[in-house]
Amino acid sequence: MAVPQISPAERADRRNAVLSGFLGWTFDAFDFFILVMLLDVVGKDFGRSRPDMALTLSASLFMRPLGAIIFGLMADRLGRRLPLMLNIVFYSIIEVLSGLAPNYTVFLILRLLYGIGMGGEWGVGASLALESVPAKWRGILSGLLQEGYAVGYMLAAAAYLFIYPHFDPVRGWRYMFFIGGLPALLSLFIRAKVKDPEAWHQTRTDWAGYRGKIFSNWPRFLYLVALMTAMGCLSHGTQDMYPTFLKKELLPELKLDPVKWSSLITIFSMVGAVIGGIVMGRISDHIGRRRAMVLSVILALCLIPLWVNVHTLPLVFMGAFLIQFMIQGAWGVIPAHINELSPGALRGFFPGFAYQMGILCSSGIGWIESKVGERLTYSHALAYTMIVVMIVDAIVIWVGPEEKGIHFGKPNA
Repeated sequence: MAVPQISPAERADRRNAVLSGFLGWTFDAFDFFILVMLLDVVGKDFGRSRPDMALTLSASLFMRPLGAIIFGLMADRLGRRLPLMLNIVFYSIIEVLSGLAPNYTVFLILRLLYGIGMGGEWGVGASLALESVPAKWRGILSGLLQEGYAVGYMLAAAAYLFIYPHFDPVRGWRYMFFIGGLPALLSLFIRAKVKDPEAWHQTRTDWAGYRGKIFSNWPRFLYLVALMTAMGCLSHGTQDMYPTFLKKELLPELKLDPVKWSSLITIFSMVGAVIGGIVMGRISDHIGRRRAMVLSVILALCLIPLWVNVHTLPLVFMGAFLIQFMIQGAWGVIPAHINELSPGALRGFFPGFAYQMGILCSSGIGWIESKVGERLTYSHALAYTMIVVMIVDAIVIWVGPEEKGIHFGKPNA
């Protein structure tokens, strides 16, 4: 059978769609994780405790489902491109305003609003990218797309290491949030270079039919929420409080500069995350989505002692790299997996809303680890919670459905 040929223009459309989804998620993650890196500094400026500041992280996660509803419904009715543009502009503006917050209460409210923007980006960006590429490339591009999140974390750590030290150590954190407003410029690229995918045009339906599809697919939706709750605990449970563990416990023990070395370790771990997401995404094209994810989670479980119970710098780097390789390896399969499990007419709304409802249900994981860490140690808090989370994750993934390679759009198109 002859391989269908595509024109240079079609190839450019696919590339631009994937790039837009990737960069939108990258900048979204940067804006979230810059607060993770600055948690103690912002708390000191506002006179608040670590658990209080961890609550601002949970606040953003808590509001993400609302963003998925708003922008997801827009994406199914108006196309993927316009809602993605509006979303990026919205979260960029809120990020800048966060840097202007006069007190903790206003800052908390702004982080709630930021969560709306953060929640809307993933579903729209993922559907735009994955509907624009052939099914055979979904796994590896799923990994690339999802690891925009890790790249955003890496950029936040790099900014904390190289840019933040040039500002006032108490109030200079505000300028870091101003940098977070730059992603708004991405909307200009989307406006000029990105088109709505043909799969969206083929699966559009009237409002009555759309509403009926939502309610008729509720069992699948509940499973996706359970899956994303487990995955949310896995990701945020290993990332959000990890810099605090490094700066509060491990690096002082090793007599190393907390700012420099927590940034370097985080950057190195995110290199592992990016590689893991792409590698396991590609592997999932061969062995299946569920098998690739369960394999990653089980290997991550085996790596917990190397992650939080070592006391030499080389082993710290190795543990951080390998555990994020495996965890984001599992996450790299997620965009393809849950978009394949979603009805075509609902693909802007359904996977994104399920994703963000899962994040809502897992939003307290950082706060829990912070409370346990303040009473015991952060190494114990991270280890004990993640053992439980990883076992549950593997079970939830394995018992679920899979539709690897399903056609996007009408079968006869």
